[in-house]
Amino acid sequence: MKGVVILLTMSLCLTLSGTQAPDTCSVVRDLAVLKEKLEAVETRLQASERQVEELKSVNKAQEEELKTLKDLAAAGQLKVAFSAALRTSGSGDIGPFNTDTTLQYKRVFSNFGSGYNPATGVFTAMVKGVYFFRYTMFYSGNANAVVSLRKNGQLIVSTWDTGSGEAQDFASNAAIVELEVGDNVYAQLSANRQVFEDAGNYNTFSGFLLFTL
Repeated sequence: MKGVVILLTMSLCLTLSGTQAPDTCSVVRDLAVLKEKLEAVETRLQASERQVEELKSVNKAQEEELKTLKDLAAAGQLKVAFSAALRTSGSGDIGPFNTDTTLQYKRVFSNFGSGYNPATGVFTAMVKGVYFFRYTMFYSGNANAVVSLRKNGQLIVSTWDTGSGEAQDFASNAAIVELEVGDNVYAQLSANRQVFEDAGNYNTFSGFLLFTL
């Protein structure tokens, strides 16, 4: 298209150059360039319109999914439950890290309602309600484990075992928590602490919806 516009512009210039003012060709060239710019803008606008339509489709799908969840919740049929362990394979310490770190429980045993994300270790509430959460903590070696359950970054409950000398120990904690839609709950390993995991799945994170509100 660009080549055709240039050829037409040159032909028009040659035709008019002998009878028009000296700047005729310059004006024609400017008009041709402007036309190409307008065509480029139109192309980008069409691409933007397609993206908007795609986003509308995604939003519509999400709205329908949310409506389904609300309908299920209203009918008392919404099922939300998950359980996961830290490792999918191998064994060894997890940590220590320089900062507080969300534990990613990657071996998922169940995830009804898809509220738990194994890529982040975070459970996100998709319906307002009262939930039960429990986690377990295990270490092997020097006692240096501190894990806490958190809601939107705020401490709910914790377990800890620090000291000196070789040891193996296990701890757990649990809580019943009211959550709004979008609230996040996760287990956090404190900075400079560690836990141990192998095929025994000692470190777990579980939760389920008790009832909606």
